Amino acid sequence: MFMNPFEALKLRYSIIGAGRSGISIAKYLKSKGASVFLSESEQLSNLLYFSQEEFKNLNIDFEIGGHTDKVFESDILIVCPGIPLNSDIIVKAKSLGKKVYGEIEVASWFCTVPIVAITGTNGKTTTTALTGEIFKSAGFNSIVCGNIGKPFASVLNQIKEDSIIILEVSSFQLTTIEKFKPEVAIILNITEDHIDWHGSFENYIEAKFAINKNQTKENFFIYNYNNDILYKQVQLRKIDCNLGAFGVFPSIENFSNLQHICFISEDSINYYSNDKKTTEKIIDIKDIYIPGKHNVYNSMAAVLSSKCYNISNDIISNTLKSFKGVEHRIEFVREVNGIKYYNDSKSTNFDSLFVALESFPDNIILIMGGKKGDNKFQMIDNLIEKKVKGIITIGQSKDIIFDHYKNVVPVVKCDNLQDAVIKSSEVAKEGDIVLFSPGYKSFDMFDNYEHRGNEFKKSVNKL
Repeated sequence: MFMNPFEALKLRYSIIGAGRSGISIAKYLKSKGASVFLSESEQLSNLLYFSQEEFKNLNIDFEIGGHTDKVFESDILIVCPGIPLNSDIIVKAKSLGKKVYGEIEVASWFCTVPIVAITGTNGKTTTTALTGEIFKSAGFNSIVCGNIGKPFASVLNQIKEDSIIILEVSSFQLTTIEKFKPEVAIILNITEDHIDWHGSFENYIEAKFAINKNQTKENFFIYNYNNDILYKQVQLRKIDCNLGAFGVFPSIENFSNLQHICFISEDSINYYSNDKKTTEKIIDIKDIYIPGKHNVYNSMAAVLSSKCYNISNDIISNTLKSFKGVEHRIEFVREVNGIKYYNDSKSTNFDSLFVALESFPDNIILIMGGKKGDNKFQMIDNLIEKKVKGIITIGQSKDIIFDHYKNVVPVVKCDNLQDAVIKSSEVAKEGDIVLFSPGYKSFDMFDNYEHRGNEFKKSVNKL
């Protein structure tokens, strides 16, 4: 905890951004008696979650459509995720000696129960939801929140003595932490992403490792042993807490520095405790409900976090057998005329697209495209050639995708997502998979990936 929460509530706060996290922390702080001012640069018509009437009823002061110097009358600025720290408003605040934090940092000051924090370039949402489900099945009052969609601040009033917070955190949110200290910290993987926001890949890596910044000997740090970047970083850093790792290992007995290991052997997931020198089988990989190699790794991360709290193998195994995944991440929508439709709208980069393509054997009709961005076609070229029967492309990037793949597989350009779904139903045959995995961000045509995924499902359900 950063400070006595009663002292924290005596400070004045300016919240920059009227997104979900900004609104939630403003409402929480105001409910506890703090001085709160919210400032948003966008026009009211562009805001999805903000209600003037609600804020007026709560007596929260705000301004919409631009930032004024009133922002700097506070002691602390709380910046919403995604707002660059080199933006004029933040640079000026720092020059005036103002503290700048994110919602995750400030919310943690008022959290009185353990936190399991999960980050990584890909797999955060699935692993967070799965971990929350395992803890819930074990009888914990698990509260799943953070970058997964429900802001940390919005659940603070729900916390009870037996609660545990299962928190998804992004690199944006981790950039602004100072005293945030999870009992269990997990980094699933690190690949290049959000470089434009962070300024460099090195900065992005530092943001991810901030999850471990304040951990001490009694805490747990868990990482993916098979991710080269993570492995090298762990060797370079002094991580002074209980270490756990998951993946494929050459010989687990040689890893005396790891207190906990979750490993794959003979098509099963197993757990090894260095303290007890015992190996326990958790589950056969074929029995995990959610498909894909990446979900085997996500499951192993969830196993290790559960073992930090001595959750039984039966509870872990039964949850892995029944957990159906999360919305918009390789989400089964429906089957029509023997064709299965999957919504993977959360695929906003080529790493996610690669993972989605790896999750199915072949016979894929791929719907992809979105806002122009990094075109890392070399990552997926081999999978496209081996597994994809045809591509239907939409969005700003459709011409680039068409030009790259027109001589590899049949490619069709569509003006909108609904037309793309209709076209997929025309070209797909019984036994095929229609996979909507855009590989690009959604902001060219949609409010966010949730909006995009919901529109895809609406179109599929109209078939």
